[in-house]
Amino acid sequence: MENQEVQQEVYSMPRIGDQAPDFTATTTKGQVTLSDFAKDKWIVFFSHPADFTPVCTTEMSGFAQRKKEFDDLNTELLGLSIDSIHAHLGWVSNVKEKTGVYFDFPIIADLDMSVSKKYGMLQPNEAETAAVRAVFFIDPKKKIRLVMYYPLNVGRNMDEILRALKALQVSDQHKVALPLDWKPGDQVIVPPPKTLEEMDKRNKETGIDRIDFYLSKKDLKV
Repeated sequence: MENQEVQQEVYSMPRIGDQAPDFTATTTKGQVTLSDFAKDKWIVFFSHPADFTPVCTTEMSGFAQRKKEFDDLNTELLGLSIDSIHAHLGWVSNVKEKTGVYFDFPIIADLDMSVSKKYGMLQPNEAETAAVRAVFFIDPKKKIRLVMYYPLNVGRNMDEILRALKALQVSDQHKVALPLDWKPGDQVIVPPPKTLEEMDKRNKETGIDRIDFYLSKKDLKV
C-alpha cells in the first residue's frame, strides 16, 4: 500500500482547470509562495532537468532574453529544477559571465522534489531524479489553463509559449475562441449559437465572415 501511494504521488499531475497546487519554496530570489503572487498576474511556471546542461541553458536564456515580452503580458516567470540553491546561483553567474544573459526571475531549488511531485514533473519512464520540461500557464485566479510537457532531449519553442499565453488572454478578455495557428491580428472564432433564435440572428449578422452557422470568424477590434 505504501509503495502504491509513493507511485501515485510521483505520477499525479494537475490538469487543465484545476487549481494550481500551492507551495512555498526557496528560490534564487528568496522564498516564494505561489498563492502570494499578485492577484492580477499570470504565471508561467516551468521546469528544467538540471543546471549546467546545454539544452537547459538555451531554454533558460530564451526565457531571460524575452522576459520583457512576458512582463508586457502581465506575466511572472517561475523556474524549477531538482538542484541546490548553490548550484542555481553558480549557474546563473556562469551563464551571465559567459554569454551576458542574466536569469532575472526566481528559480526554485527543489532538492526534496516536493514541488516536482505536486506538478507531475517527475516521470519515471523518462527520469526519476530530474524534472521533465514542463510548462504550466496559471491565470490570476491560480487556475491551470494550459500544460505543456517535453522530454529531456527536446527544447521548447519560446514563440509557441508566448503565442499560447496571448491566446489565453485574448480568449478570456473577448470571450472568443482561436483557430489553428492563430496569432495576434488574425481573425477569431465567434462562439456558435446555442438556440434557433441565436442561429437566425447569426445568419443576419453583419461584420462576420460566416462559413456556416457553427463556424464564423471576425476581426478583433482592440
